[in-house]
Amino acid sequence: MDAPDTPAPREKLIASKQAWARDGRLITGHADESYERRLPPGQRLVRDWPVLDLGIQPDVTKLKFRLDVDGAVEHPLSLNLDEFMALPATHSVSDMHCVTAWSRYDNRWEGVAARTLLDLVRPKPGTNHVIFHSHDGYTTNVRLEQFDQPDVLLVYRWEGEPISREHGGPVRVLIPRLFLWKSAKWVRRIELRASDKPGFWETRGYHNNADPWLEERYG
Repeated sequence: MDAPDTPAPREKLIASKQAWARDGRLITGHADESYERRLPPGQRLVRDWPVLDLGIQPDVTKLKFRLDVDGAVEHPLSLNLDEFMALPATHSVSDMHCVTAWSRYDNRWEGVAARTLLDLVRPKPGTNHVIFHSHDGYTTNVRLEQFDQPDVLLVYRWEGEPISREHGGPVRVLIPRLFLWKSAKWVRRIELRASDKPGFWETRGYHNNADPWLEERYG
């Protein structure tokens, strides 16, 4: 499922970022496989949180919110916002890294751990991939082992405040070990599958894995 049709500025943004992928923009060629460096190669530190999207910021009200966790699972979930917020809360501190070359340290998050959801739905044997579907039509993909990590959350608070609409609120994915495009905003559905299904940017030249320390910006 790709993003829906929207005005021309969005198409210009997509074309520009596809050109980045073709040209290998921002790749330094100095990948660090040791993970000892805190700032991945080619990144710069920022103090704010830049807003990047496809020109669509859906207004996901409490009444509109629904999170489905389904696919290759034993017990599919479909939660409204109250039901989601009633799940056990997890607090964490992590860095985030955007493919557009900015990083921000020590972000304080609150949300529901991915492992809490996985314990509830129980993936079936042979399940290897997770596809995120967003309210704006965006999709992205990760391996189940990347989602099933202690620092992966579905976050609803950042720095003690509710996640704003512009940053994907009321609930977004957070996978801090990967470039931020894998952390889908305005998440609507988490689909577990045996086979992979590259998402919006992955089918437009971006890397399928997205490890910042290995400079996996583009495929």
